[in-house]
Amino acid sequence: MSRPIVVIGSSNTDMIVQLDRIPAPGETVLGGRFSTAPGGKGANQAVAAARAGGQVVFVARVGADSFGDQAIAGFTADGIDTRFIVRDETTASGVACIFVDRNGQNSIAVASGANMRLTPSDLHAAEGVIADAAVVLMQLEIPLETVDVAVDMAAAHGVPVILNPAPAQPLQDDLLRKIAILTPNEIEAGMLTGIRVTDEASAKKAELALCGRGVAMVVVTLGDRGSLLCGRDQIISIPAFPVKAVDTTAAGDVFNGALAVCLAEGQSIHDAVRFASAAAAISVTRLGAQPSAPTRPEIERFLLK
Repeated sequence: MSRPIVVIGSSNTDMIVQLDRIPAPGETVLGGRFSTAPGGKGANQAVAAARAGGQVVFVARVGADSFGDQAIAGFTADGIDTRFIVRDETTASGVACIFVDRNGQNSIAVASGANMRLTPSDLHAAEGVIADAAVVLMQLEIPLETVDVAVDMAAAHGVPVILNPAPAQPLQDDLLRKIAILTPNEIEAGMLTGIRVTDEASAKKAELALCGRGVAMVVVTLGDRGSLLCGRDQIISIPAFPVKAVDTTAAGDVFNGALAVCLAEGQSIHDAVRFASAAAAISVTRLGAQPSAPTRPEIERFLLK
């Protein structure tokens, strides 16, 4: 049996309003279409990895409410191991309110709920499966203390960690030195380094700064401009696949989930980034977070075009 991908992170229910444009502060925009979809960066990445062919274990915390029930039912339908999802009796499941404009760009507000109560003790209950993982994938929609413990736990067992530093917040060098692959977008790379990322040249500067702080590998995602892969001795530009975007909400999450699958399979980082880019390209042509994540056959057919 292949070793699992352990995703540690958040689970939300997304409340989506599609509008011609995103409202400015104090403004009301009429005429939108409303829908709901399962989301949360951790859950999105877990679902994306499972659909891309990975054996996924999800470590998370949701409320003892209908949103939590629906989330777990969805994970189970995608074949995700839910044994380490804790039901919180005192705090509601996370919720995200998302505005999407006519060009597929979005604005998101999150009520984290039970996500911010995922504790180191929850991780200790899952240490056996973390120790056996091919890769651990995390984001920053859970307490940073929990992220720190998870990284230390993975490092103690020799398990590589992919950290998607989103939403961006300051990270200590001691943490960064334990990360195998850091996957910021251009905004997150800028916030982590103080370098304003506006083009490939500034993205390279940010990547080199992060590598200088001890990260083994940095992949900066630049949306429709592709990705930049930076190791300690090379920087490689990998182009994006041109598509018409409908909703970019979970593109980064789909990218990270697919990336984890390829690395768990032993593929090269270059091939993994290309596969992940294809998965992300498919996702932006669809509305919603988890509903947009493609299956392995869809990604492979896309790559053959």
